[in-house]
Amino acid sequence: MSGKLRITVLVAALALLLAPLAGTASAAARPTVELSKSEAGTGGSITVRGAGWRPHTLLMMLICGRATPSRGVIGGTNSCANGDGRAVTTDADGSFHRQLPVAEPPVPCPCVVHVATVTGARADADAVFQVAGHAVKPLPAESADGRLSVLSDTRLTGSSGLLTWFGAPPSRSPVFTVGNVGTSTVHNPVFRIGTGHGVFAPQWDDQQWRGTLEPGRKTQIKLPVELAAGAHGDYTVSLGYGGKVLAEQPWGVGRPWGVTLFWILLCLVVPAAVFRAGMVVVDRVRPRGASGARHRGLPRLTLEFPKFRRSEAPPPPTSTLPWFTPDSDPGTAGRLSAPHDDSPTSPTTPSRKGPT
Repeated sequence: MSGKLRITVLVAALALLLAPLAGTASAAARPTVELSKSEAGTGGSITVRGAGWRPHTLLMMLICGRATPSRGVIGGTNSCANGDGRAVTTDADGSFHRQLPVAEPPVPCPCVVHVATVTGARADADAVFQVAGHAVKPLPAESADGRLSVLSDTRLTGSSGLLTWFGAPPSRSPVFTVGNVGTSTVHNPVFRIGTGHGVFAPQWDDQQWRGTLEPGRKTQIKLPVELAAGAHGDYTVSLGYGGKVLAEQPWGVGRPWGVTLFWILLCLVVPAAVFRAGMVVVDRVRPRGASGARHRGLPRLTLEFPKFRRSEAPPPPTSTLPWFTPDSDPGTAGRLSAPHDDSPTSPTTPSRKGPT
């Protein structure tokens, strides 16, 4: 018993020692924001300092109305002075400091300086701030209905088809799981779906989910989202409920290359069609030829070759030798020597020899 008691005492002592350290670590992991002034008038500036953020992260600082650190910014960035916001990047330790000009938000105070991440995992923090001379109104009462909380990461389902490749509106459906963490039943909740392009503020659209969610229950919700025709680039789909942004999901929309291909083909086909039509007009207004017939299209090129006739046999050569007559031509008789007398010498024929 004594050994077990000692072990129990040691475990309890270690737990007491590690509890403050764990609390300090968790507190340090949460991002914080501090202001150099809690109140300032329009035209002035304040210094915003932060710690506990992710290293080398881009942040956006805004002065927002209708907001408290406990309830967040009611109405999202539509309640903030977006034109006078500033961007800042955290250092290697997750800290930053930057001057922020004081501007009046579009809605009454209570106001806060709202700091939130631009890229990566969502993280934000608020610090109470009062704009001197700006109207102050109480926040709307919280609804007695149940409260919804996102219990899973939001993902986009769906794919682009052939028509989207030719400029049709791209569409997706964010799917998420929500749970009722309140004490009353939620009937047909209305969510706000926002689509933002690049660093611009999202454009919100209300969509109602048909159903009932009892306290302590959860369900999966799927809502459609559609962009404008021909949209492309980096978009962000935001989910809001009860004046708060519950989740954000990036969406990279590809360029509709089919539209580019269509214009390229149009630039090739139209000139060819105009050229063909012009050739038809020229063919019709061309005057008739000597035969009274029109030549269709381009003039036909023909090559005429000289006509070859069968040559006649040349006449036989005539003899030009003086001792030949036409009847005694060697060519006809086949003789090759001069004519001579083949008959025997007659007694009456005188001899050319003299007397012997």
